[in-house]
Amino acid sequence: MTTAADEIAARWLRRYHPADADAVRLVCFPHAGGSASFYHPVSARFAPSAEVISLQYPGRQDRRKEPCVADLGTLADLITEQLLALDDRPTVFFGHSMGAALAFETAWRLEQKDAGPREILASGRRAPSTTRAEEVHLRDDDGIVAEMKRLNGTAAGVLGDEEILRMALPALRGDYRAIETYSCPADRRVRCDITVLTGDADPLTTVAEAQRWQDHTSGAYRLRSYEGGHFFLVQHLAAVQAEIARALTPAS
Repeated sequence: MTTAADEIAARWLRRYHPADADAVRLVCFPHAGGSASFYHPVSARFAPSAEVISLQYPGRQDRRKEPCVADLGTLADLITEQLLALDDRPTVFFGHSMGAALAFETAWRLEQKDAGPREILASGRRAPSTTRAEEVHLRDDDGIVAEMKRLNGTAAGVLGDEEILRMALPALRGDYRAIETYSCPADRRVRCDITVLTGDADPLTTVAEAQRWQDHTSGAYRLRSYEGGHFFLVQHLAAVQAEIARALTPAS
């Protein structure tokens, strides 16, 4: 029998492919305006040896009628609640852009319950306590579209389809509000390892800002830089997947 808790979990946690009973878990955190389906290729690549869970935030796709969660801490609390309900198994987090900060905050909360991941792969995001004055969420619709084009994060076909674009704008605005108002204490650290993936021409993250992730872990820290901008991971999918494969492989 499907319970109310099962129905709520199904809204948050998407599994596109079956996994082996003893599979390691990979939890994927989308970028601002992004959806769980962004990680479908990752699920296809690593299942069934990994249980790939893609998060679906409220306010988009089949959850578009739900209000966006415009506070990153609140969103991390809600995700933490869902992940705590899962069975215990080795887990890796992957998050891009806003998703990287959200993965960090979720990992920190889970570690308070002794249920944290063994590694975070933080992609396309400066260190949590490194701030900039950003107000994209305060722009009009045209201003948000201009930012999307600058980052090349959305296909040109979507940008040219007014109906689809209008459906996406509330989620974009809500997510930008969440990440642009996010504040992290400088001394907040996780115990798990952190691997940072960054584009060398990312307008939102300099290499120096990416390096400051090492201040937020007492575990191992690694930095990998790739040619490209904010969505370098699309261009370097194979290399990024190789990093995920390394993280999912138990240390000998």
